[in-house]
Amino acid sequence: MAYMIATGCCISCGRVFMFNPHRVPSTSAITGRREPVCEPCMAAINRKRAEMGLEPFAILPGAYEPEEHP
Repeated sequence: MAYMIATGCCISCGRVFMFNPHRVPSTSAITGRREPVCEPCMAAINRKRAEMGLEPFAILPGAYEPEEHP
């Protein structure tokens, strides 16, 4: 059995982290192309959104975990 996982730098903090490339939250607001956002940064972003009365961004289950790939 194989697993799908990617490694990259968070576009927000620059930290290297592992993620599921099909589920990780990402943004194109900074570079114009989709860039991943790490779990701690997403938590901080969602806290800030809650403080402003906005809905948090959804984080798909398994976004930061390997996915089984047949």
